Amino acid sequence: MASKSAMLPQEFERPVLELSGEILRVALQMMVSGSEEHGGIERYIDAVKLKSAMFQQALVENDIADLDLETFKGLCTFMATVRRRISGHLNEEAFADMRVAIVRLFDDREHIDDRIVTFCDRFPNDKKHRWVRDLATELLHNADPERVPLMNRWVWDAKSNTGVIREIWHGDNVDHITIPVANGYGTYLMLREELSQFLSDNGIFRDVLYYVDVLCAQVYAQYICEQGGSYLRADFQAPEDPMQHTRRLLGLDGVQPGNGRTRLKSIDGEAFVLDDTTELNPTEH
Repeated sequence: MASKSAMLPQEFERPVLELSGEILRVALQMMVSGSEEHGGIERYIDAVKLKSAMFQQALVENDIADLDLETFKGLCTFMATVRRRISGHLNEEAFADMRVAIVRLFDDREHIDDRIVTFCDRFPNDKKHRWVRDLATELLHNADPERVPLMNRWVWDAKSNTGVIREIWHGDNVDHITIPVANGYGTYLMLREELSQFLSDNGIFRDVLYYVDVLCAQVYAQYICEQGGSYLRADFQAPEDPMQHTRRLLGLDGVQPGNGRTRLKSIDGEAFVLDDTTELNPTEH
């Protein structure tokens, strides 16, 4: 893997985001209250951290060039907008090309936006392959959440003018305007900075980056509940609890909430329990 050289500020555009503090406060309250019956929001944060650790193990600690198909399949289970659409590439022949693309995706000698475009260009440019961008951004973010913010299409898709940014945009008649914000790395970085500041202002100072992910998922989960009809509708049915869509967006379907204990399957199928001490403990399943 190439050395991790930090990108200079002038290498990407940093747009001004007009976000609604009121909408964010409501989303934060719903996120906290909705998770209470499952042991508290900390259980979700620990689960997101564990998920990231799995990606880091597969893509950072080990050589990506040695990534095997079974491990990659395990990672796919944590990417909700990818896993149902990628099945045609989950065979040894197709995965050999996929692995080459992933190695290139993690080459830090190129700008992150260029790497994502190059990755997507290896696949057909049609509606059936819109998940490819999500695959690229999920891999990058989960493997290195400090340097790469959450950049999924449900966070922001400038082409369709949809995503978390629209849902928290401050202004009148937001549903009938086109928000002039691009899909670039700088946009998602600015969003994370704004949300990090919001969380800090509301008393959250630890694991802020992971709280940002859960807050984004909560915002868009609420949109799915209220609006429906999005490209995720086929994947997201009526929720059984307030946090179901939030878990699904984060790829945490393996999280089994209840009785203060949270279960999450790792890449190799081993189950981990997040108990009342919030430690990650392997268990039989």
